[in-house]
Amino acid sequence: MLHERIKTRVVGVDINVDQTTYAVIDIRGHIIARDSFSSEDYPKINDYILKLSESILEIVEANGGYESVRSIGISAPSANQVTGCIENAPNLPWKGVVPLAAMLRDSLGIAVVLGNDAYSFALGEHAFGPAHGMKNFILVTIGSGTGSRFFSNGEVYNGNHGFSGEVGHICVEPGGRLCGCGKRGCLETYTAQKGFIQTAREVLAESELPSTLRSVDKLTVRAIAEEAVAGDELAKEVLHRTAEYLGLALANYASLVNPEAIILTGDVTKGDQMLLEMVNEVFESHVFHNMKGKVKLLLSQIDEQELNLLGASVMAWDVKEYSLFL
Repeated sequence: MLHERIKTRVVGVDINVDQTTYAVIDIRGHIIARDSFSSEDYPKINDYILKLSESILEIVEANGGYESVRSIGISAPSANQVTGCIENAPNLPWKGVVPLAAMLRDSLGIAVVLGNDAYSFALGEHAFGPAHGMKNFILVTIGSGTGSRFFSNGEVYNGNHGFSGEVGHICVEPGGRLCGCGKRGCLETYTAQKGFIQTAREVLAESELPSTLRSVDKLTVRAIAEEAVAGDELAKEVLHRTAEYLGLALANYASLVNPEAIILTGDVTKGDQMLLEMVNEVFESHVFHNMKGKVKLLLSQIDEQELNLLGASVMAWDVKEYSLFL
């Protein structure tokens, strides 16, 4: 069969709790154009699909036309790449099982693939980041939640039902903080953004020591990290407690799968060298002794949003091509 036109672009979509970003990406991983809208403005899934469809059509027609696009890759929290559904997402407005890939495919008439955000991050790191060339590594993303994916022998390990890597929901504190998943003591209740801020409030409430954190207009991960670097003792304590949970969890993870590296990404880890050093110290003290000093802890060097879009594009290139119209 003679093909007169090769489709050289895909659409990458990054669905986050507060924002949805979408982009046209070429075969070399260059982001041709991108835009975004508020996810929170569309609490009903049908309205959201309509908005996303219209947005994709608009950006595609303005950048090469619909006939140049092969497929669409979507990264989202609690997404299952095996089923193409967002399943029981604790941090998104759409509850239950949402067949998002099928809904968007039916709306646009083009191949759509959906993957967990940590899965997308791992693909992006493997294709374009420091994990390029690695066969066995762990990607951990820490933002509104905490998730991970494990590359084994050059392939993402998805597990039997697509739920592998849910490190954010391992129990690190029996009877501890209530998680959005309904359980108590999950790792992400201590390491994700809300948990990080809650730890800061607890530290401030427990101590009468002076702290610049008491006069901060709004407690954020970045503000706490900056004050810790500046020498604030209570801010350092927040980092220390967070590092204890994260370092222990990563050590247990590494002891099970023996990776070459663990790559950390997400807002909580962004540019925070002090936190990384604390995590590494805890990690080295708990990891299986034969792995001590042999597993690299790295911070992602790619912008988180760009990494997610690139990872979504990798998924899009890998899905079987399908078009209702072309």
